[in-house]
Amino acid sequence: MKSFRKTLTQHTPGRVAFVNLTPEVEAAVRESGIREGLCLVNAMHITASVFINDDESGLHQDYAAWLERLAPHDPSPAAYRHNRTGEDNGDAHLKRQVMGREVVVAVTEGRLDFGPWEQIFYGEFDGRRDKRVLVKIIGE
Repeated sequence: MKSFRKTLTQHTPGRVAFVNLTPEVEAAVRESGIREGLCLVNAMHITASVFINDDESGLHQDYAAWLERLAPHDPSPAAYRHNRTGEDNGDAHLKRQVMGREVVVAVTEGRLDFGPWEQIFYGEFDGRRDKRVLVKIIGE
């Protein structure tokens, strides 16, 4: 079995953003030479997420609004106990927990084996600095 590892760097200008990683992950699958296997895509930061869904801007706006209702951004120490540590991103940790850490997609005949409309997204909840996404592909 072969193994391939690549990291992608994300840097969003705003605090919250959704970035379609599908083209970069597809390129990594091609680069790996693996024809049959599995592809893991993992947000390597505890205030970011990787998830699969539709590439539709209204849905992304709905996600942002829904997450903000669930865990409103408030940097004050009174809002989140985590903010008492000197951080101001307690909400970002909660948003990441809801949206998930990683996805695994089958690789079939050298391509990501998606269902209709599926795409891989990076969700950022405390942006404005470089963050890494791990792509790990295993198979033959």
